[in-house]
Amino acid sequence: MPVATLLPFTATPNRKSASPTSFRLTEKFILLLVFSAFITLCFGAIFFLPDSSKLLSGVFFHSSAVETNTRTGPDSSDSGSAGNDDRVLAKIRKDHEKALLEAKDTLQKRPDEIKQDIIIEKEKVVKESMGQGGKDVNNLPFVEYRRPPGATGHEPLDPETRDRRAKIKEMMKHAWDSYRRYAWGSNELRPVSKQGHSSNLFGSIKGATIVDALDTLYIMEMFEEFDAATDWVEKNLDFNVNAEVSVFEVNIRFVGGLLSAYYLSGKEVFRRKAVELGEKLLPAFKTPTGIPWALLNLKSGIGRNWPWASGGSSILAEYGTLHLEFMHLSKLSGNPEFAQKVMNIRKVLNRLDKPQGLYPNYLNPNSGQWGQHHVSVGGLGDSFYEYLLKAWLMSDKTDEEGKKMYYDALQAIETNLMRKSSGGLTYIAEWKGGLLEHKMGHLTCFAGGMIALGADGAPGDKTGHQMEQAAEIARTCHESYARTALKLGPEAFRFDGGVEAIATRQNEKYFILRPEVIETYMYMWRFTHDPKYREWGWEAVQALEQHCKVEGGYSGVRDVYAPTPNHDDVQQSFYLAETLKYLYLLFSDDDHLPFDHWVFNTEAHPLPVIKKDKTDRPNEVE
Repeated sequence: MPVATLLPFTATPNRKSASPTSFRLTEKFILLLVFSAFITLCFGAIFFLPDSSKLLSGVFFHSSAVETNTRTGPDSSDSGSAGNDDRVLAKIRKDHEKALLEAKDTLQKRPDEIKQDIIIEKEKVVKESMGQGGKDVNNLPFVEYRRPPGATGHEPLDPETRDRRAKIKEMMKHAWDSYRRYAWGSNELRPVSKQGHSSNLFGSIKGATIVDALDTLYIMEMFEEFDAATDWVEKNLDFNVNAEVSVFEVNIRFVGGLLSAYYLSGKEVFRRKAVELGEKLLPAFKTPTGIPWALLNLKSGIGRNWPWASGGSSILAEYGTLHLEFMHLSKLSGNPEFAQKVMNIRKVLNRLDKPQGLYPNYLNPNSGQWGQHHVSVGGLGDSFYEYLLKAWLMSDKTDEEGKKMYYDALQAIETNLMRKSSGGLTYIAEWKGGLLEHKMGHLTCFAGGMIALGADGAPGDKTGHQMEQAAEIARTCHESYARTALKLGPEAFRFDGGVEAIATRQNEKYFILRPEVIETYMYMWRFTHDPKYREWGWEAVQALEQHCKVEGGYSGVRDVYAPTPNHDDVQQSFYLAETLKYLYLLFSDDDHLPFDHWVFNTEAHPLPVIKKDKTDRPNEVE
């Protein structure tokens, strides 16, 4: 029926309009009924056609598909109009079916796949929003994220072990909550005076405790706290500072902490921040030899060395403790420069003669020659040896150069530095120009765990021998704790003048919540399951609770031989990153961060082994 016949009130202007009052009541009723039927038919079609919401939006908001039909105008033929209608309906049905298929596919995916799809879509939106020629701040490639096994564990079956593990988590909560309450955003906490504390090691970068604690929070399944820390990193962690930082400390704590948080959680913010900071550290390598400076201004890129370090030398433990992090930075950024920088350090070292096979602590970055012939497996040297071994392990045991350098160095250490006291305690002395100083630092106590970790790959038939060495070092370090009043170990202890495993100098009697002894207990437990290591760890827990815990957190003490503690009022960031993490793992099952999938950096940040698969996909995190 022509529309005009349904609307007698709106005749053409040439036609005289009839008054509505001229219709009888029955005619009015019929007209109203017909008009109602027409309205019902029109709107019913809109709402009940497939994907009617799209058609409705076309009617009211002039979508392109509907506009195509309405633009044909009065001159278009009825057959053309009908054809356009058919095309519109066909497109609506096709869109509807496509949407249903996409929804079905999505519902069949695992939650982690859905999450990854969302991340990819977000990246596309970001790239599109930057416009043609736009560039991401880090220009990061796509990396397929796969969380390695054992990121979180499960409750131990043994009730006592379970209770002790829960106690350590409670300690972490007290340390974290105190930091959050009194020093949020500062680098560290002063737990006695209940305020923030900043070290010049980090320049004006803030939040060292937050970044250092990220992976411990995740591993202990403190996810609410982890989310708060993640939010702070995203909104407040800023490396655009005009300040001088320690390349070593910033690398192991900030780069290492961010990398570990990324590998545990899969959150892109950590990858972006790690690469951003890594790029800011690259100017430190601008020396004649490529041996990096110890200190770097992040804004100007100007570097220098510590003025006290043997005529402006770089320090072995500092330039030698970049390898793990920088290899992962290359993997996650697609930039080979990070890996090239640390591999060049090995080239420089391999060209040099080593006195009796030992690596002196000082190397001049300009001349490429050793400084003073001072050798230590403790401070100034320690983590260089650790990273040689762990570079081999992290490469899925393909880095043969790192392996050889480690075992050759360990043999030289055994020959020249390892000694046994008259009381039967094995220790690692320090070497100064050919003369031994019979002292061992708390830092050196990590070596028990290192030697145990590498024993399985030892050349020849030395595996058993190295495990014995590791056990003896662990016992010596335990004695350094047991022979103090507070049952906490001193910064250094000596084996001369009639004393063994005791600090004799006042400036060596302090304890600053260090992790190295606990670290060795954890490794020894994993490899031997000898219950004494868990007992020794529990002794340390009790001492920490009794002498270091205060209302505002945990504090170091100035003299472990004094009957009552004199607190130094600093809760070190590594207490949360290392000491508490190693304690927690000591009372966890072996499948929590298993060693065949994870390697710990020297700040106890777990980094995944870079597995080699058949396709050798360079940008895939295994």
